[in-house]
Amino acid sequence: MICVFCWYYEEFEINVKTGESNLTQIYLKEGLDFISQQAVAQRPFFLYWAPDASHAPVYASKRFLGKSQRGRYGDAMMELDDGIGQIRAHLVSLGTHNNTLVFFTNTYNGAAVMSGPLQSGSNGPFLCEKETTFEGGMREPAIAWWPGRIPAGTVSYQLGSVMDLFSTSLSVAGIHPPDDRVIDGLDLSPVLFNNSLLDRPIFYYRGKQMMAVRIGQYKAHYWTWSNSWEEFNKGINFCPGQEVPGVTTHTQEEHTMQPLIFHLGQDPGERYPISRDELDHANQPHFILLVIYIRIYNIHLQNIDSMSILNSCLCNASHLLNWICFNLGQFQLCY
Repeated sequence: MICVFCWYYEEFEINVKTGESNLTQIYLKEGLDFISQQAVAQRPFFLYWAPDASHAPVYASKRFLGKSQRGRYGDAMMELDDGIGQIRAHLVSLGTHNNTLVFFTNTYNGAAVMSGPLQSGSNGPFLCEKETTFEGGMREPAIAWWPGRIPAGTVSYQLGSVMDLFSTSLSVAGIHPPDDRVIDGLDLSPVLFNNSLLDRPIFYYRGKQMMAVRIGQYKAHYWTWSNSWEEFNKGINFCPGQEVPGVTTHTQEEHTMQPLIFHLGQDPGERYPISRDELDHANQPHFILLVIYIRIYNIHLQNIDSMSILNSCLCNASHLLNWICFNLGQFQLCY
């Protein structure tokens, strides 16, 4: 039996004025106690430890408030870092670290950057923030730790998704995934243990709409949108100080016939779309664009259960820049 620990706190105090709350410490104690119980009982376990102190209203416990140089958000990060360190140290003290995979990542998005001087984080060189499908809204950290199985200091350039954690966890536990449904996530065990690279696309969705797709270092935007003019005119800006004309649009703009393509290795901030001339005179991008064709057509046409969410059709492929186009709900975009 594999024990899964889930606990839900509905009512707890956060001092919005000072930012003080002990909730992360409560989560930490519960997690450490659970690990201890499973170790004593010699039972395998799955612990999903997900403190939300960095989400508005940002908070930290008294011991960490005012300790960082990044305001309240930095304090919350310090406490999170400390908690992860305690969990790892606890596994070592129990002697279970050599048989435990620890995977650190974010749940679904980058940091908010418009929540105020004490509440905001930073997405570094990446464009915009959470709720967008630019890199600042979607790219997340990922660190895997398993002494004896994952070599320390290894760096992988594998594209991954949090959906992969389901398939990877099953594989590590020796459990076969169900075969009566389509499983979106991939098993990343070969990446973690052998530093292999899996050829796969990453699809960027905003709600029910697919906005972009990435393969390798290339990312193609079929739609762009940051946030509405109504929000923007009220002072809500998802890309403060980072506006890129024609890219960080405040209306939902279509690029399905000629997507905006970026090389994220050379341009992680998505500021300089690759021109048609550059694509026409470069061999590798042509290959990447062809792969995008195939992946979108096969995966989305064959594997999406609800075709009302996203229908796709194959357009005239006389040139690599004649793209697959989409019928998204009320938008009729196939020509």
